[in-house]
Amino acid sequence: MPDWSVAPAEVAANFAADGDLIAGIAAYRRHPWHRDLPDPPVSWQEGETRLLDYGGSGPPVLFVPSLINRAYVLDLAPGRSMLRWLSDNGARPLLLDWGWPGPEERSFTLTDYIAGRLERALAAAAQSGPVVLAGYCMGGLLALAAALRRPDLVRGLALLATPWDFHAPDPARARQLAGALPLLEPLLGFNGTLPVDALQYLFAMAEPDGIAGKYRGFAQVDQTSERAVQFVAIEDWLNDGVPLAAPVARECLDGWYGRNTPATLAWRVAGQNVDPARLRLPAFVAVPARDRIVPPESAMQLAGLLPAATLHQPGAGHIGMVAGSHAAKGLWQPLRDWITAL
Repeated sequence: MPDWSVAPAEVAANFAADGDLIAGIAAYRRHPWHRDLPDPPVSWQEGETRLLDYGGSGPPVLFVPSLINRAYVLDLAPGRSMLRWLSDNGARPLLLDWGWPGPEERSFTLTDYIAGRLERALAAAAQSGPVVLAGYCMGGLLALAAALRRPDLVRGLALLATPWDFHAPDPARARQLAGALPLLEPLLGFNGTLPVDALQYLFAMAEPDGIAGKYRGFAQVDQTSERAVQFVAIEDWLNDGVPLAAPVARECLDGWYGRNTPATLAWRVAGQNVDPARLRLPAFVAVPARDRIVPPESAMQLAGLLPAATLHQPGAGHIGMVAGSHAAKGLWQPLRDWITAL
């Protein structure tokens, strides 16, 4: 039943906004673009995890993505692939593709992923000498912990949009996400993972107006434009998520978001505190200025804690920094220059 207390102009505006939302979703669903980049060769594999070798004649760089999104965000599309650009411009990128958690991975803790799977991939990558280790988003925390455990295998550490203080700048929002854990326990217990749909719900909780806003905006975009292709490429990647092993989901929600264990130096991997101040290796910390997924206030603290850090602040968002139209100038080139100067 209509709410007659609302002014007619406001009702009309709401109908128009809803129309744009529906039009944007429909335009996305019928857009013809799809990703068709072939995977590079696999140089190492364990369980569902693969190490993809992009080739190149420069220093080897092992990229560690998040556990909850597909690794190919760093190899998104022609002209939007940081890894293929680096391969052509003075580095040899290797991508750790975590894969879909199978029966073995569903019992993994963060220690299993870091001190086990990641450390063995790092050893495989470093057979000819230490490599640069680069982590994106959640992958940066995993890379930091691995570098602290095995500095003998690492020449330098690059952290790209990596969270550290999970209570900055809004502790209430972080605790709200942590408070969802009891409600999610039936899902975690049912199949040993936090499903993709539940992860999408948690992201929506963090930014409730963001999803509707971006589709309303897409309704106004020229559907034949490069901007439309970029939107579809990123949305396809966002919607192509990966379940999170139940022990990891509990550790992240209760530990990282609830108790802020990284920033309070209470986060432990294989019994060892993850303390950035102990890392004496050169570090490159990229903090995108318009990041709404990892707020700059959260990521910036790492640059101050790492003893040998170079801070880089591209004027981009979380995904735009690595795959946007200005990513080559904003991140790829500065990162390559830092890598080749080590």
